[in-house]
Order: sequence, then C-alpha cells, then structure tokens
Amino acid sequence: MPAYTHGHHHAVLRSHRSRTAANSAAYLLPELRPGQRLLDVGCGPGTITADFAELVGPAGRVVGIEPVAGVLAEAAALAADRGLANLSYEVADVYRLPFADGSFDVVHAHQVLQHLPDPVAALREMRRVTAPGGVIAVRDSDYAAMTWYPELPELDEWVGLYRKVARANGGEPDAGRRLLAWAREAGLADASGANLVPSSSSWTFATDDERAWWSESWAERTTRTKLADTALAEDLATPADLERIAAGWARWGADPDAWFAVLHGELLVRVS
Repeated sequence: MPAYTHGHHHAVLRSHRSRTAANSAAYLLPELRPGQRLLDVGCGPGTITADFAELVGPAGRVVGIEPVAGVLAEAAALAADRGLANLSYEVADVYRLPFADGSFDVVHAHQVLQHLPDPVAALREMRRVTAPGGVIAVRDSDYAAMTWYPELPELDEWVGLYRKVARANGGEPDAGRRLLAWAREAGLADASGANLVPSSSSWTFATDDERAWWSESWAERTTRTKLADTALAEDLATPADLERIAAGWARWGADPDAWFAVLHGELLVRVS
C-alpha cells in the first residue's frame, strides 16, 4: 500500500473537509450530467464526493474509495446527513480496482497521484474502468510552484522538507506539472492527443481568516502528523527543526500582509 505522506490526523482532515466540487474540481463540473456513474478515487472525508452525488443524482451513482477504511465512516455519515442515497463507499486499491471494465462514466482523483509510487499504472487502471465516451479527471498540487509573501526562511525550509518526505514515501510532490506526461506515458492520448485537456488553477489564502486557518493547519501538520513522524524517522529533520518551521508558520499567519498561493495542475482525459 502506498505511504500517504499526510496521514489522517485531525489537522489533515480539517483541511480536506474544506474541499468542495466548486473549489477543487471546477474544471470537471461542465462534464457532469444527471444519471452518470462516477468513481471518486481517494475520496477522503467525502465532501467533494457528496457534491458529485448531488450533481449526477438522483439517477446517477457515485462510489468513493480509499485504501483504508478509517476515514470512510466520516464520509458515509456526511452522505447520510445530506440524504444521498446514490452514494456509497468502499475500501479499494487504485492499482487493482474491484470494478468491471467500463463501469464508470467519470473517474476522478483529487490530490492522489502525487502520493503514488506508480501514477502511470494508476492512470491505466482508471482508464480500464472508464466507459467509452467517459472522462478521467485528475488534479494535483505542485509544491515547487507554491509561492508566498513574506518570504520567510522557515517556509522555504518547510517546502524543502515536505518535498524530501514525500519522495522518501515514494511520491512526487511536484505532480501538477507532470500530469500530462504521465497520461501520455500511460497510453491515454489518442492519435492526435486532442483528447487530453490540461489546465491549472489555484487556491489563495490571503484574508485574515484564511491566513489563520492555513498557518495553524500547517504548523500542526509539521509537528504532529505522519509528516513529522517520517521526517524524524528518516533523519530529514530534528524536533527542533520542526518546531522552528511551525513557529515560522505562526509568524507568517500573524502578518496582515501575508499571502499564499497553491498551484494545481489539472487534466481531463476524454476516453474514446
């Protein structure tokens, strides 16, 4: 099972719960229609997944999958609270999806490929379960392309450390820029390549509330989550290093001029 760099600490899930189809999958929304069958790979706490179920429902069917069961109870509870009878969740491995060929009209993965040792194999498996005329949609952040102000040395240290930890786990933190290349390597391009539709979008954190939320999240994630555990276990940082980075995040969050942008690569694959 691929190592998940962030883990499922409450600080991580708090961030994931903020994600919606509107703020995290806008590039896909024009493709969605009532009645479609949709697979959400790496659904996490299910906030995006639940939005999809509303958009393709009530006749459409949505399945969310995770490689471990832990977070799926929260996702299922959210679906129940929103009265989504067309949404279900399963434990499944993206490399060996338990679905027949062509089972879905849409296969979606948000912030998944960056954590996989073999994203090309995952894309091929996602293609297998996508029906002709369907679409595969992938979106991943690109850590080397993130930018912020003020330019604090602790945040430079943070992004460098995160990229080392992610790669120690077998992932690729600068995945956003590689989605098109991975899709071509997976054999997903047609003869013209016109069925691959790349794009990008960003999240920006610059209001008082956004700065506080983003900085508090990363300060906690740097010191208390699986990210910290791996950094220490792999001798990539000391406890003092992690505390210094967390303090830098707090200092950034307290600055009324602070601004942070997260660039995402996106790709739609139209399947013939």
